[in-house]
Amino acid sequence: MHTRDDIERSYSFGELAFSQIKGRSLAAVPRNYEVWYCYASGYHAELSDAVNLVLSEKGSISQDQLDTIYENFLSQSRMGEKIDVVGNRVMDEIEHVMTMIDSAAGQASAYGNDLAGATARLASVGSPEGVRTIIETLIRSTREIEANNKALEQRLKASRSEIKLLQDNLDAVRTESLTDPLTSLGNRKYYDQSIAKAVALANKAETPLSLLVSDIDHFKKFNDTFGHLTGDQVLRLVALSVKQNVKGQDLACRYGGEEFAIILPDTTLRAAVTVAEHIRRSVMTKELIKRSTSENLGRITISLGVAAFRPGDTAASLYERADRCLYAAKRNGRNRVVCETDPEAELKVA
Repeated sequence: MHTRDDIERSYSFGELAFSQIKGRSLAAVPRNYEVWYCYASGYHAELSDAVNLVLSEKGSISQDQLDTIYENFLSQSRMGEKIDVVGNRVMDEIEHVMTMIDSAAGQASAYGNDLAGATARLASVGSPEGVRTIIETLIRSTREIEANNKALEQRLKASRSEIKLLQDNLDAVRTESLTDPLTSLGNRKYYDQSIAKAVALANKAETPLSLLVSDIDHFKKFNDTFGHLTGDQVLRLVALSVKQNVKGQDLACRYGGEEFAIILPDTTLRAAVTVAEHIRRSVMTKELIKRSTSENLGRITISLGVAAFRPGDTAASLYERADRCLYAAKRNGRNRVVCETDPEAELKVA
């Protein structure tokens, strides 16, 4: 659900993106728009850093450089490619192991034939020299099978380590796909997955569940005044305060832009309000220093809305109530927490 503020912000970011495209005489194609929209919004810190690096070194940015930035940071195929690379390496390793196992099975079968042949020959041999020859042949075959088994054991051990490493890489890729690169919190995809599971569990187990939705006060004005890099610093600061005040099974996410969502399983509304207050006060205590000039930019504040799960709730209905509380908090002066049982939450958003 997009609020009026969300829509207005998107218009502003879109205008900035098009002004960058037009001012630099670039083609107004979707991938260029996506790069400059992300740059204007400050949603993707690594992309913004890459663009700023090119601009600082070259003074301008070419279409080829934009294409490279798009492929490195925005191409939808990149995550799939990473997963495919790891998956292919796992399959190659498994194929190597299976080849060695097949070889070992063949050698074991040959050794079995040697034993059977030796048994038959021993039954008919009549001299000590003949027995000695048969035994020496069996010893050589036994040593060969032992050496092959040892090589297979070492290969299996190495493969187990390699597959474990590949599994860790795959887990890292999955984590990357669910993590906001600027704040290191869960991203919107992670939120959508987590809230769906939390609501399903609360419905089934009849356990409490609360949702906090927060928004940085006057963030657009702050961003316009001090620039996107400083705006990114603000987002990281708020994210740090959120991390410091959630624990255990609590799930903190960057919902989008300057909005954060915190899922609190097994948490009543009253307890969730306490968590929200801790986060709000934690943000207030932090002074913001502009890195480039060491200028003290003062303090920032956030507003928070809190809603608790009700039987039959969906992820959307729970978020809608929390979001309504958030905008009630902003409407009533900002830098405050409003929960759904507060009188202010009953008023409709203007």
